[in-house]
Amino acid sequence: MKLRLFTAIAITAMAMISCSEDTETIGSSITNESDKMVFSTGLYQATSRSIMADSVYSKNFDCYFGKVKDPETNSYVKNEFMAQFNMLEGFNLPDKSTILGESDGDIAADSCEIWLIFNRSKCYGDSLTPIKIKVKELDKPVEDGSYYSNFNPAIEGYVRKSGIAKSSSFALSNLHFSDSLRKTSGYTKFASISLNDPYTDKDGNTYNNYGTFLMRQYYKNPEQFKNAYTFIHTLVPGFNFEVSDGLGVMANIAQIDLVTQYRYKTDTTHTATIYLSSTPEVLQTSHIENDKAALTRLIADNSCTYIKSPAGIFTEVTLPVDDISQAHANDSLLSVSISFERQNSGVQNAQFPISTPDNILMVQKDSLYSFFENKTMYDYTTSFMATLATNAYTFSNIGNLITQMARQKAEGMKNDAAWEAKHPDWNKVVLVPVAISSKTSYDSYGNSTSTISGIHNQLGLSSTKLVGGANSPIQVKVIYARFKQ
Repeated sequence: MKLRLFTAIAITAMAMISCSEDTETIGSSITNESDKMVFSTGLYQATSRSIMADSVYSKNFDCYFGKVKDPETNSYVKNEFMAQFNMLEGFNLPDKSTILGESDGDIAADSCEIWLIFNRSKCYGDSLTPIKIKVKELDKPVEDGSYYSNFNPAIEGYVRKSGIAKSSSFALSNLHFSDSLRKTSGYTKFASISLNDPYTDKDGNTYNNYGTFLMRQYYKNPEQFKNAYTFIHTLVPGFNFEVSDGLGVMANIAQIDLVTQYRYKTDTTHTATIYLSSTPEVLQTSHIENDKAALTRLIADNSCTYIKSPAGIFTEVTLPVDDISQAHANDSLLSVSISFERQNSGVQNAQFPISTPDNILMVQKDSLYSFFENKTMYDYTTSFMATLATNAYTFSNIGNLITQMARQKAEGMKNDAAWEAKHPDWNKVVLVPVAISSKTSYDSYGNSTSTISGIHNQLGLSSTKLVGGANSPIQVKVIYARFKQ
Protein backbone atom coordinates (compact mmCIF):
# COMPACT_ATOMS: atom_id res chain seq x y z
CA MET A 1 0.00 0.00 0.00
CA LYS A 2 2.76 2.42 0.92
CA LEU A 3 4.56 1.95 -2.39
CA ARG A 4 1.39 2.60 -4.35
CA LEU A 5 0.60 5.71 -2.37
CA PHE A 6 4.15 7.03 -2.66
CA THR A 7 3.90 7.84 -6.37
CA ALA A 8 0.53 9.55 -6.07
CA ILE A 9 1.67 11.60 -3.11
CA ALA A 10 4.88 12.55 -4.91
CA ILE A 11 2.92 14.06 -7.79
CA THR A 12 0.72 15.97 -5.38
CA ALA A 13 3.74 17.22 -3.47
CA MET A 14 5.47 18.58 -6.56
CA ALA A 15 2.31 20.44 -7.55
CA MET A 16 1.84 21.93 -4.06
CA ILE A 17 5.42 22.80 -3.16
CA SER A 18 5.37 26.05 -5.11
CA CYS A 19 2.40 27.26 -3.05
CA SER A 20 3.81 26.74 0.42
CA GLU A 21 7.14 26.49 2.15
CA ASP A 22 5.55 24.67 5.10
CA THR A 23 5.56 21.04 3.97
CA GLU A 24 5.23 19.21 7.26
CA THR A 25 1.51 18.49 6.89
CA ILE A 26 1.29 17.80 3.17
CA GLY A 27 -0.46 14.50 2.54
CA SER A 28 -2.43 14.31 5.79
CA SER A 29 -5.71 14.72 3.96
CA ILE A 30 -5.15 11.87 1.51
CA THR A 31 -3.58 9.14 3.65
CA ASN A 32 -4.45 7.41 6.88
CA GLU A 33 -2.30 7.68 10.01
CA SER A 34 0.04 4.81 9.12
CA ASP A 35 0.73 6.23 5.67
CA LYS A 36 1.43 9.85 6.49
CA MET A 37 4.39 11.34 4.63
CA VAL A 38 6.90 13.87 5.81
CA PHE A 39 8.13 16.26 3.12
CA SER A 40 11.06 18.61 3.23
CA THR A 41 12.86 20.84 0.81
CA GLY A 42 16.45 21.79 0.18
CA LEU A 43 18.31 24.45 -1.79
CA TYR A 44 21.78 23.63 -3.07
CA GLN A 45 24.26 25.21 -5.44
CA ALA A 46 25.62 23.97 -8.74
CA THR A 47 28.60 25.59 -10.43
CA SER A 48 29.06 26.14 -14.14
CA ARG A 49 31.69 27.18 -16.65
CA SER A 50 32.08 27.53 -20.40
CA ILE A 51 34.10 24.87 -22.25
CA MET A 52 35.31 24.63 -25.83
CA ALA A 53 33.25 22.32 -28.03
CA ASP A 54 36.24 21.90 -30.38
CA SER A 55 34.36 19.62 -32.78
CA VAL A 56 30.97 17.93 -32.83
CA TYR A 57 29.57 14.77 -34.36
CA SER A 58 28.55 15.87 -37.84
CA LYS A 59 27.10 12.81 -39.51
CA ASN A 60 23.54 14.07 -39.89
CA PHE A 61 21.28 15.78 -42.38
CA ASP A 62 20.98 19.25 -40.89
CA CYS A 63 23.40 20.66 -43.43
CA TYR A 64 24.70 24.25 -43.63
CA PHE A 65 26.90 26.01 -46.16
CA GLY A 66 28.51 29.44 -46.16
CA LYS A 67 30.77 31.87 -44.35
CA VAL A 68 29.71 34.65 -41.99
CA LYS A 69 31.16 37.05 -39.46
CA ASP A 70 29.89 36.26 -35.99
CA PRO A 71 28.71 39.60 -34.49
CA GLU A 72 29.39 38.29 -30.98
CA THR A 73 33.07 37.44 -31.53
CA ASN A 74 33.82 39.49 -34.67
CA SER A 75 35.40 36.34 -36.09
CA TYR A 76 34.54 34.13 -39.05
CA VAL A 77 32.57 30.89 -39.11
CA LYS A 78 32.64 28.63 -42.15
CA ASN A 79 30.46 25.60 -42.89
CA GLU A 80 31.14 23.15 -45.74
CA PHE A 81 29.97 19.60 -46.44
CA MET A 82 30.48 16.31 -48.28
CA ALA A 83 27.56 14.37 -49.73
CA GLN A 84 26.99 10.97 -51.28
CA PHE A 85 23.95 10.11 -53.41
CA ASN A 86 21.50 7.30 -52.87
CA MET A 87 20.63 4.76 -55.54
CA LEU A 88 17.29 3.06 -54.98
CA GLU A 89 17.12 -0.64 -55.68
CA GLY A 90 15.20 -1.44 -58.85
CA PHE A 91 16.48 1.63 -60.72
CA ASN A 92 16.24 1.30 -64.50
CA LEU A 93 16.34 3.35 -67.69
CA PRO A 94 14.42 2.88 -70.95
CA ASP A 95 15.82 0.66 -73.65
CA LYS A 96 18.98 2.25 -75.02
CA SER A 97 17.61 2.29 -78.56
CA THR A 98 14.88 4.76 -77.51
CA ILE A 99 17.26 7.44 -76.15
CA LEU A 100 17.20 10.53 -78.39
CA GLY A 101 20.22 12.44 -77.09
CA GLU A 102 23.41 11.79 -79.05
CA SER A 103 27.09 12.72 -78.79
CA ASP A 104 30.12 11.23 -80.52
CA GLY A 105 28.01 8.48 -82.04
CA ASP A 106 26.55 7.27 -78.72
CA ILE A 107 23.60 8.15 -76.47
CA ALA A 108 23.83 11.33 -74.39
CA ALA A 109 22.02 13.16 -71.61
CA ASP A 110 20.57 16.58 -72.36
CA SER A 111 21.82 18.15 -69.10
CA CYS A 112 23.17 17.42 -65.62
CA GLU A 113 23.10 19.62 -62.52
CA ILE A 114 23.44 19.48 -58.76
CA TRP A 115 20.60 21.20 -56.93
CA LEU A 116 20.96 22.63 -53.44
CA ILE A 117 17.49 23.29 -52.05
CA PHE A 118 17.29 25.80 -49.18
CA ASN A 119 15.22 25.80 -46.03
CA ARG A 120 14.90 29.58 -46.01
CA SER A 121 13.55 29.71 -42.44
CA LYS A 122 16.91 28.38 -41.16
CA CYS A 123 19.19 30.45 -43.38
CA TYR A 124 21.25 33.34 -42.02
CA GLY A 125 22.37 36.56 -43.68
CA ASP A 126 21.48 38.80 -46.60
CA SER A 127 19.41 36.96 -49.21
CA LEU A 128 20.99 39.08 -51.99
CA THR A 129 24.61 38.46 -51.01
CA PRO A 130 26.34 36.08 -53.44
CA ILE A 131 28.56 33.29 -52.23
CA LYS A 132 30.90 31.26 -54.41
CA ILE A 133 30.92 27.49 -54.15
CA LYS A 134 33.40 24.96 -55.53
CA VAL A 135 32.18 21.41 -56.10
CA LYS A 136 34.87 18.73 -56.23
CA GLU A 137 34.44 15.11 -57.20
CA LEU A 138 35.68 12.54 -54.69
CA ASP A 139 38.27 10.00 -55.76
CA LYS A 140 37.08 7.38 -53.29
CA PRO A 141 34.10 7.06 -50.98
CA VAL A 142 34.20 8.25 -47.39
CA GLU A 143 33.36 5.03 -45.59
CA ASP A 144 30.65 4.83 -42.98
CA GLY A 145 31.94 5.75 -39.52
CA SER A 146 32.02 8.43 -36.83
CA TYR A 147 32.90 11.80 -38.32
CA TYR A 148 33.30 15.09 -36.51
CA SER A 149 33.15 18.67 -37.75
CA ASN A 150 36.95 18.91 -37.98
CA PHE A 151 36.98 16.22 -40.70
CA ASN A 152 37.92 17.75 -44.06
CA PRO A 153 37.78 15.37 -47.07
CA ALA A 154 40.04 17.66 -49.12
CA ILE A 155 42.83 17.57 -46.54
CA GLU A 156 42.35 13.84 -45.89
CA GLY A 157 43.01 12.96 -49.54
CA TYR A 158 39.50 12.05 -50.71
CA VAL A 159 39.24 14.58 -53.56
CA ARG A 160 40.07 13.40 -57.09
CA LYS A 161 42.93 15.53 -58.43
CA SER A 162 41.84 15.46 -62.07
CA GLY A 163 38.11 15.19 -61.42
CA ILE A 164 35.29 17.70 -61.45
CA ALA A 165 36.21 21.01 -59.82
CA LYS A 166 33.32 23.26 -60.78
CA SER A 167 32.90 26.79 -59.43
CA SER A 168 29.54 28.52 -59.26
CA SER A 169 27.90 31.29 -57.27
CA PHE A 170 24.45 31.73 -55.78
CA ALA A 171 22.39 33.95 -53.52
CA LEU A 172 19.57 32.81 -51.28
CA SER A 173 17.11 34.77 -53.45
CA ASN A 174 18.51 33.08 -56.58
CA LEU A 175 18.45 36.03 -58.97
CA HIS A 176 19.18 33.70 -61.89
CA PHE A 177 15.41 33.28 -62.12
CA SER A 178 12.90 35.98 -63.00
CA ASP A 179 10.91 37.89 -60.36
CA SER A 180 7.66 36.47 -61.73
CA LEU A 181 8.92 32.88 -61.37
CA ARG A 182 10.27 33.44 -57.85
CA LYS A 183 6.90 34.83 -56.77
CA THR A 184 4.92 31.76 -57.86
CA SER A 185 3.56 29.53 -55.11
CA GLY A 186 5.31 26.42 -56.40
CA TYR A 187 8.77 27.98 -56.62
CA THR A 188 11.43 26.41 -54.41
CA LYS A 189 14.50 28.39 -53.39
CA PHE A 190 17.55 26.52 -54.65
CA ALA A 191 20.95 26.87 -56.26
CA SER A 192 21.93 24.90 -59.33
CA ILE A 193 25.48 23.87 -60.21
CA SER A 194 25.93 22.88 -63.82
CA LEU A 195 27.82 19.69 -64.67
CA ASN A 196 27.39 20.21 -68.42
CA ASP A 197 31.07 20.73 -69.23
CA PRO A 198 33.00 17.83 -70.83
CA TYR A 199 33.86 15.20 -68.24
CA THR A 200 36.79 12.75 -68.31
CA ASP A 201 36.50 9.59 -66.22
CA LYS A 202 39.31 7.70 -64.49
CA ASP A 203 39.89 5.56 -67.59
CA GLY A 204 40.52 8.62 -69.75
CA ASN A 205 37.18 8.51 -71.58
CA THR A 206 35.58 11.91 -72.26
CA TYR A 207 31.84 12.64 -72.31
CA ASN A 208 29.97 15.80 -73.28
CA ASN A 209 28.60 16.12 -69.72
CA TYR A 210 28.47 14.21 -66.43
CA GLY A 211 24.93 12.96 -67.07
CA THR A 212 26.07 11.28 -70.27
CA PHE A 213 28.82 9.53 -68.29
CA LEU A 214 26.19 8.18 -65.86
CA MET A 215 23.83 6.97 -68.58
CA ARG A 216 26.50 5.25 -70.65
CA GLN A 217 27.82 3.51 -67.53
CA TYR A 218 24.32 2.21 -66.86
CA TYR A 219 23.97 0.68 -70.32
CA LYS A 220 27.51 -0.68 -70.13
CA ASN A 221 27.11 -2.30 -66.68
CA PRO A 222 23.72 -1.87 -64.95
CA GLU A 223 25.02 -3.85 -61.93
CA GLN A 224 26.79 -0.67 -60.81
CA PHE A 225 23.31 0.80 -60.20
CA LYS A 226 21.80 -2.07 -58.22
CA ASN A 227 21.97 -0.33 -54.82
CA ALA A 228 23.55 2.63 -53.03
CA TYR A 229 26.63 0.77 -51.77
CA THR A 230 27.58 -0.51 -55.22
CA PHE A 231 26.83 2.83 -56.90
CA ILE A 232 29.03 4.73 -54.42
CA HIS A 233 31.88 2.22 -54.44
CA THR A 234 32.09 1.63 -58.19
CA LEU A 235 30.86 4.81 -59.88
CA VAL A 236 29.99 7.98 -57.88
CA PRO A 237 31.80 8.20 -54.51
CA GLY A 238 30.34 11.64 -53.84
CA PHE A 239 31.18 15.34 -53.97
CA ASN A 240 32.79 17.85 -51.63
CA PHE A 241 31.23 21.33 -51.41
CA GLU A 242 33.69 24.09 -50.45
CA VAL A 243 33.33 27.84 -49.88
CA SER A 244 35.72 29.55 -52.31
CA ASP A 245 34.63 33.18 -51.88
CA GLY A 246 31.90 35.35 -50.42
CA LEU A 247 30.87 36.41 -46.94
CA GLY A 248 27.60 37.03 -45.14
CA VAL A 249 25.47 33.96 -45.89
CA MET A 250 24.92 30.68 -44.06
CA ALA A 251 22.44 28.59 -46.03
CA ASN A 252 20.56 25.64 -44.60
CA ILE A 253 20.52 22.95 -47.30
CA ALA A 254 17.34 20.94 -46.90
CA GLN A 255 17.96 18.69 -49.90
CA ILE A 256 20.83 17.86 -52.29
CA ASP A 257 19.99 16.32 -55.67
CA LEU A 258 22.04 15.13 -58.64
CA VAL A 259 19.67 15.76 -61.56
CA THR A 260 20.11 14.37 -65.08
CA GLN A 261 17.63 15.07 -67.88
CA TYR A 262 17.26 13.05 -71.07
CA ARG A 263 14.73 12.36 -73.82
CA TYR A 264 13.45 9.07 -75.17
CA LYS A 265 10.88 8.07 -77.76
CA THR A 266 8.05 5.55 -77.76
CA ASP A 267 4.92 6.57 -79.67
CA THR A 268 5.73 10.10 -78.60
CA THR A 269 8.79 11.94 -77.31
CA HIS A 270 9.23 11.97 -73.53
CA THR A 271 11.43 14.11 -71.33
CA ALA A 272 12.60 12.25 -68.23
CA THR A 273 14.71 13.10 -65.19
CA ILE A 274 17.01 11.00 -63.03
CA TYR A 275 16.92 12.29 -59.46
CA LEU A 276 19.66 11.02 -57.14
CA SER A 277 19.37 12.48 -53.65
CA SER A 278 21.59 12.65 -50.61
CA THR A 279 19.41 10.84 -48.07
CA PRO A 280 19.84 9.30 -44.59
CA GLU A 281 20.70 5.97 -46.23
CA VAL A 282 24.04 7.37 -47.42
CA LEU A 283 26.72 9.53 -45.81
CA GLN A 284 26.80 13.28 -45.40
CA THR A 285 29.34 15.10 -43.23
CA SER A 286 29.92 18.74 -42.27
CA HIS A 287 33.24 20.54 -41.99
CA ILE A 288 33.17 23.56 -39.65
CA GLU A 289 35.86 26.17 -39.10
CA ASN A 290 35.67 28.45 -36.05
CA ASP A 291 38.11 30.99 -34.65
CA LYS A 292 39.34 29.21 -31.53
CA ALA A 293 41.10 32.33 -30.20
CA ALA A 294 37.84 34.31 -30.34
CA LEU A 295 35.94 31.52 -28.60
CA THR A 296 38.63 31.31 -25.91
CA ARG A 297 38.03 34.99 -25.09
CA LEU A 298 34.36 34.26 -24.42
CA ILE A 299 35.19 31.18 -22.37
CA ALA A 300 37.45 33.31 -20.15
CA ASP A 301 34.46 35.47 -19.14
CA ASN A 302 33.61 34.22 -15.63
CA SER A 303 30.55 36.44 -15.25
CA CYS A 304 28.39 34.02 -17.25
CA THR A 305 28.56 30.91 -19.40
CA TYR A 306 27.93 30.45 -23.12
CA ILE A 307 26.17 28.00 -25.38
CA LYS A 308 27.24 28.57 -28.95
CA SER A 309 27.01 26.70 -32.24
CA PRO A 310 28.22 25.44 -34.61
CA ALA A 311 31.01 23.55 -32.81
CA GLY A 312 31.55 26.52 -30.51
CA ILE A 313 31.00 26.55 -26.75
CA PHE A 314 29.15 24.30 -24.31
CA THR A 315 28.30 24.93 -20.66
CA GLU A 316 29.64 22.41 -18.13
CA VAL A 317 27.71 22.07 -14.86
CA THR A 318 28.97 20.43 -11.66
CA LEU A 319 25.97 19.11 -9.77
CA PRO A 320 25.93 19.03 -5.91
CA VAL A 321 25.33 15.29 -5.81
CA ASP A 322 27.02 14.67 -2.45
CA ASP A 323 25.20 17.56 -0.79
CA ILE A 324 21.81 16.42 -2.06
CA SER A 325 22.23 12.73 -1.26
CA GLN A 326 23.96 13.05 2.11
CA ALA A 327 21.83 15.81 3.63
CA HIS A 328 18.80 13.48 3.77
CA ALA A 329 20.41 10.06 3.61
CA ASN A 330 17.25 8.26 4.77
CA ASP A 331 14.82 10.20 2.56
CA SER A 332 13.78 9.67 -1.04
CA LEU A 333 14.15 12.26 -3.79
CA LEU A 334 10.82 13.37 -5.17
CA SER A 335 12.07 16.16 -7.37
CA VAL A 336 15.32 17.88 -8.31
CA SER A 337 15.01 20.93 -10.57
CA ILE A 338 17.48 23.41 -12.00
CA SER A 339 16.93 26.39 -14.28
CA PHE A 340 19.42 28.27 -16.45
CA GLU A 341 18.38 31.86 -17.09
CA ARG A 342 19.46 33.73 -20.21
CA GLN A 343 21.33 37.02 -20.25
CA ASN A 344 21.29 39.57 -23.04
CA SER A 345 24.33 39.12 -25.26
CA GLY A 346 24.69 42.77 -26.20
CA VAL A 347 24.53 42.09 -29.96
CA GLN A 348 20.76 41.99 -30.38
CA ASN A 349 20.89 45.08 -32.59
CA ALA A 350 23.23 43.54 -35.15
CA GLN A 351 21.95 43.67 -38.73
CA PHE A 352 21.56 39.90 -38.70
CA PRO A 353 21.31 38.79 -35.04
CA ILE A 354 22.18 35.20 -34.25
CA SER A 355 19.25 33.12 -33.08
CA THR A 356 18.95 31.71 -29.58
CA PRO A 357 18.99 27.89 -29.33
CA ASP A 358 15.44 26.60 -29.05
CA ASN A 359 16.49 23.38 -27.35
CA ILE A 360 19.43 22.31 -25.22
CA LEU A 361 20.41 18.83 -24.13
CA MET A 362 21.74 17.98 -20.67
CA VAL A 363 23.96 14.92 -20.90
CA GLN A 364 26.57 13.40 -18.61
CA LYS A 365 29.99 14.68 -19.59
CA ASP A 366 31.39 11.15 -19.84
CA SER A 367 28.67 10.34 -22.40
CA LEU A 368 28.89 13.52 -24.48
CA TYR A 369 30.36 11.91 -27.58
CA SER A 370 28.74 8.48 -27.40
CA PHE A 371 25.28 10.05 -27.07
CA PHE A 372 25.38 11.46 -30.60
CA GLU A 373 27.46 8.69 -32.15
CA ASN A 374 24.95 6.07 -30.97
CA LYS A 375 21.98 8.22 -32.01
CA THR A 376 20.65 8.05 -28.45
CA MET A 377 17.32 9.57 -27.48
CA TYR A 378 17.15 11.53 -24.23
CA ASP A 379 15.67 9.27 -21.54
CA TYR A 380 15.10 11.50 -18.48
CA THR A 381 17.52 9.29 -16.57
CA THR A 382 20.97 10.23 -17.82
CA SER A 383 19.99 12.79 -20.45
CA PHE A 384 17.33 15.49 -20.58
CA MET A 385 16.10 18.13 -23.01
CA ALA A 386 14.81 21.60 -22.19
CA THR A 387 13.08 24.08 -24.49
CA LEU A 388 13.53 27.82 -24.06
CA ALA A 389 10.54 29.22 -22.15
CA THR A 390 10.15 32.43 -20.14
CA ASN A 391 13.75 33.33 -20.98
CA ALA A 392 15.17 30.20 -19.31
CA TYR A 393 15.94 26.55 -19.90
CA THR A 394 14.39 24.56 -17.06
CA PHE A 395 15.06 20.92 -16.24
CA SER A 396 12.13 20.18 -13.97
CA ASN A 397 13.26 16.87 -12.49
CA ILE A 398 16.77 15.44 -12.76
CA GLY A 399 16.33 13.32 -9.64
CA ASN A 400 17.03 10.08 -11.53
CA LEU A 401 20.39 11.46 -12.65
CA ILE A 402 21.34 12.57 -9.11
CA THR A 403 20.40 9.16 -7.72
CA GLN A 404 22.37 7.33 -10.41
CA MET A 405 25.46 9.52 -9.94
CA ALA A 406 25.38 8.98 -6.16
CA ARG A 407 24.99 5.21 -6.65
CA GLN A 408 27.87 5.04 -9.14
CA LYS A 409 30.16 6.86 -6.75
CA ALA A 410 29.17 4.70 -3.77
CA GLU A 411 29.75 1.48 -5.72
CA GLY A 412 33.04 2.76 -7.12
CA MET A 413 34.37 3.82 -3.73
CA LYS A 414 33.63 0.37 -2.27
CA ASN A 415 36.18 -1.19 -4.59
CA ASP A 416 38.64 1.66 -5.04
CA ALA A 417 39.38 4.43 -2.56
CA ALA A 418 40.81 6.49 -5.42
CA TRP A 419 37.71 6.09 -7.61
CA GLU A 420 36.67 9.74 -7.41
CA ALA A 421 40.12 10.97 -8.38
CA LYS A 422 40.08 8.60 -11.37
CA HIS A 423 36.62 9.80 -12.42
CA PRO A 424 36.77 13.61 -12.11
CA ASP A 425 33.67 14.07 -14.28
CA TRP A 426 31.42 11.75 -12.28
CA ASN A 427 29.11 14.60 -11.16
CA LYS A 428 29.34 16.78 -14.27
CA VAL A 429 26.90 17.34 -17.11
CA VAL A 430 27.20 19.38 -20.29
CA LEU A 431 24.57 21.64 -21.86
CA VAL A 432 24.63 21.30 -25.65
CA PRO A 433 22.58 23.17 -28.29
CA VAL A 434 20.66 20.62 -30.34
CA ALA A 435 18.43 20.37 -33.38
CA ILE A 436 15.58 17.89 -33.38
CA SER A 437 14.06 15.87 -36.18
CA SER A 438 10.52 14.61 -36.02
CA LYS A 439 8.20 12.26 -37.83
CA THR A 440 4.49 12.59 -38.42
CA SER A 441 2.02 9.74 -38.19
CA TYR A 442 -1.67 9.70 -39.06
CA ASP A 443 -4.55 7.79 -37.54
CA SER A 444 -7.48 6.30 -39.44
CA TYR A 445 -9.33 9.64 -39.24
CA GLY A 446 -6.48 11.57 -40.81
CA ASN A 447 -5.39 13.24 -37.58
CA SER A 448 -1.65 13.81 -37.42
CA THR A 449 0.73 13.30 -34.51
CA SER A 450 4.29 14.58 -34.54
CA THR A 451 6.92 12.85 -32.41
CA ILE A 452 10.63 13.54 -31.96
CA SER A 453 12.66 10.95 -33.85
CA GLY A 454 16.21 12.21 -33.46
CA ILE A 455 18.52 14.57 -31.58
CA HIS A 456 21.49 16.12 -33.39
CA ASN A 457 24.20 18.66 -32.69
CA GLN A 458 23.06 22.09 -33.81
CA LEU A 459 25.19 22.92 -36.85
CA GLY A 460 23.55 26.26 -37.61
CA LEU A 461 24.39 29.59 -36.01
CA SER A 462 23.02 30.04 -32.51
CA SER A 463 24.25 31.57 -29.28
CA THR A 464 23.14 32.52 -25.80
CA LYS A 465 24.63 33.68 -22.51
CA LEU A 466 23.50 31.99 -19.32
CA VAL A 467 23.54 33.17 -15.73
CA GLY A 468 26.39 31.30 -14.09
CA GLY A 469 30.15 31.22 -14.13
CA ALA A 470 32.68 31.08 -11.32
CA ASN A 471 31.03 33.83 -9.27
CA SER A 472 27.37 32.97 -9.84
CA PRO A 473 26.30 29.56 -8.51
CA ILE A 474 22.97 28.20 -9.72
CA GLN A 475 20.20 27.08 -7.39
CA VAL A 476 19.16 23.44 -7.35
CA LYS A 477 15.75 22.91 -5.75
CA VAL A 478 15.07 19.56 -4.10
CA ILE A 479 11.97 17.95 -2.58
CA TYR A 480 12.47 14.98 -0.22
CA ALA A 481 9.92 12.61 1.26
CA ARG A 482 9.83 9.84 3.83
CA PHE A 483 7.16 7.91 5.63
CA LYS A 484 6.43 9.28 9.04
CA GLN A 485 7.65 6.92 11.76
